[in-house]
Amino acid sequence: MEGKHDLAAIAVLSATAIGNVHAAVAVENDARAIESATIGLSEAVNTAERQTGGKASRAEFEKDKGGWAFDVEVVIGKKVMDIKADLMTGTVLAAMEDKADRDSKRDANDGSASSSTA
Repeated sequence: MEGKHDLAAIAVLSATAIGNVHAAVAVENDARAIESATIGLSEAVNTAERQTGGKASRAEFEKDKGGWAFDVEVVIGKKVMDIKADLMTGTVLAAMEDKADRDSKRDANDGSASSSTA
């Protein structure tokens, strides 16, 4: 009976180790994808601010349906806009109003106030 428990424990540990290695490789690959960009995150932020007249509150390099792009959240008066910027030229690919706070669950958990008066 003890042998079955040992085999089960080894199987669980092996699966966990393999999963952790896979996750580490996936994160590294995602981060390294920015090497193909000809502009940096700061230039994407500057372009988004210039083209919208707002101020950036968050920015990241991410992959979506259209491929890799910079995602910049810009505050313009009482509106919050999500701006997608091209990783080669920095030009705005898409802009849409963000009506709901994406991090509202996290805000509720950490005690921060969140409002969606967009």
